[in-house]
Amino acid sequence: MEVATAPASKAFGAPGEPASARQVMARPSRFGDKAFEWLTCAMALTVVVLVILTGWELWIGSVGAIKKFGFHFLVTSTWDPVADQFGALPFIYGTLVSSLIALLIAVPLGIATAAYLTELAPLWIRQPLVSLIEMLAAIPSVILGLWGIFVMIPWLRDYPFAWLKRFFGWTPLFSGSIYGPCMLAGGIIIAVMILPIIVSVSREILRSVPDLQREAAYGLGATRWEATRIAVLSYAKKGLFGAVILGLGRALGETMAVTMVIGNTPQIVASLFQPGYTLASVLANEFTEATTDIYLQALFEIGLVLFGITILVNLLAQLLLRTISTTSATRAVQ
Repeated sequence: MEVATAPASKAFGAPGEPASARQVMARPSRFGDKAFEWLTCAMALTVVVLVILTGWELWIGSVGAIKKFGFHFLVTSTWDPVADQFGALPFIYGTLVSSLIALLIAVPLGIATAAYLTELAPLWIRQPLVSLIEMLAAIPSVILGLWGIFVMIPWLRDYPFAWLKRFFGWTPLFSGSIYGPCMLAGGIIIAVMILPIIVSVSREILRSVPDLQREAAYGLGATRWEATRIAVLSYAKKGLFGAVILGLGRALGETMAVTMVIGNTPQIVASLFQPGYTLASVLANEFTEATTDIYLQALFEIGLVLFGITILVNLLAQLLLRTISTTSATRAVQ
C-alpha cells in the first residue's frame, strides 16, 4: 500500500512562484511612472523658466536706462521725467522703510496671535477668530486702501500721530508737520495686509509641533507660558522665520493699498509723518504716463530693482535658515 506524500514545498522566491513584494518593487518603472516623472519635472522647470524669463524681459526693457545712468540710478534721488533725469533711491528707501515698519508691527502681533490660537484659546473663540483672520486675507487691497483713506488715516492723525508728536516730536522719526498720507500710514496698511499671512502660516507651524514637546515641559514643572515659549516657539523658530519671510515678500510687492495712503512723494526724509513712495507704487502710478523711451526704460529698471530685491531677500532668508539649522544641529551634538 502506497502512502501519499505531500509535494515538496518550493523555496520562497523560487522559479514558478509569484513574485515577492521586493521583486515587484525592483522591476523597471512602467511607462506611466516615467511619464508622471517627466511631467512633474517639466512643471518644476516651468517655474524656473518663468522666473528667468521675467528677469530677462525686465533687463531687456531697462537696458537703455542702465547704459545711460549706470550705477548712479540706484544712488540718485532725482526723479524728473521732464528733464529725463531718473534715480531710484527714494523708491528703494520708501520700500524698505515701509516694509520694516510693517514687519515691526505684524511679526510680534502675528506670532502672538498664532500662539494664542494654538496653545491658549478655547474652542468657542478659536474658530471665529480663525475665520475672521482668513476673511481679512481675502479683502481686496483696493478696499483696504479706501478704508485706510477714510477711516485709518483720520483716526491716526487725530490720536496716535498726535500722541507720538507730543511725546517724541523731538526725535527725527516723529518731527515735522503731521500729514495724512505718510510713510508711517503706508507701513501700517502693509502690516494689516501681511498679518493674516503670518498668523495663518505660524499657526500651522505651531500646530505641527509634537505634543511630546509640551508634555516634556509640563513634566519638568513649566507653566503654560514657559512651555509655550521654551518648548513650542523655540522648537518652531525656523518655520516661524519662514512665515516672516513670506510676509516680507508680500510687503515688498504690495501696490494698490500703499499707493493710496503713502503720499507718493519721491523724497528721503527721516520723519515718518512725511509722504513717501515705493517701487511698486511708482510703477502703478506712472507706467501709463511714460511719454518717452528713457522714461519707460527707467520704469522697467525700477521693476528690475524690485525683482532683484525680492530675489535677494529670499536668498538671504535661505542662507539664514541654513545657518540656524547648522547651529541647532551643532548644539544638539554638543
